[in-house]
Amino acid sequence: MLLDDMDPDHKKPPRKAGLFSRMRSNFLAGLVVIAPIGLTMWLIWSIVGWIDSWVLPFVPYHYRPEQYIGINLRGVGVLFFLLFTMMVGWMGKGLLGRSLLRFGENLVDRMPVVRSIYNGLKQIAETVFSQRETSFEKACLVEYPRRGIWAIAFISTSAKGEVARGIPTDGGLMSVFLPTTPNPTSGFLLFVPKSDIIELDMSVEDAAKLVISAGLVYPNKADPSKPPAEIAAQ
Repeated sequence: MLLDDMDPDHKKPPRKAGLFSRMRSNFLAGLVVIAPIGLTMWLIWSIVGWIDSWVLPFVPYHYRPEQYIGINLRGVGVLFFLLFTMMVGWMGKGLLGRSLLRFGENLVDRMPVVRSIYNGLKQIAETVFSQRETSFEKACLVEYPRRGIWAIAFISTSAKGEVARGIPTDGGLMSVFLPTTPNPTSGFLLFVPKSDIIELDMSVEDAAKLVISAGLVYPNKADPSKPPAEIAAQ
């Protein structure tokens, strides 16, 4: 006697459901591989096209390669932009370039609204593109927004000047940048006593990945509970 005849409630597992589950799993695994590559290529392609659209109208037509090969090459505007930027940087380092720059800044300082915009953008550009070592020192943990709740932050430097004098603390005062998730470029500048900061062994890059991924991507995937130095020693 067959098992189905003995137990009418017994049902065989549906094969189609298992096949669909495997297909769905393979599709999601493929998306994990394709999505980052595709989005990265699309972003680069879009940025290059955006730069071309701004730069090429200023380039004389007889200097464009499309006149000779008959094909509109994407990236030509980026190349002209890089050459122009390097030329401006080379001129700006010279005596004549510095004199012209000071003359232009003196004119801008006489314009109330333009002066504020220019000085703000100049400070941002000098901070982002400066060749000096002005990056964050280490990643850390601070209690924010209240006691008992911890957030990842980046140590900038020791507090100085009026800020350090206005907040008397034992052991020193540190300025830290507390980023937001998933956009770490925005956040809060906090002045925290050094004794209230817990420094982390993970690098600033690993801490940034942790913030961007909202806690999904931890450093040291083999054992997130151990610092990088201990993993390397093993």
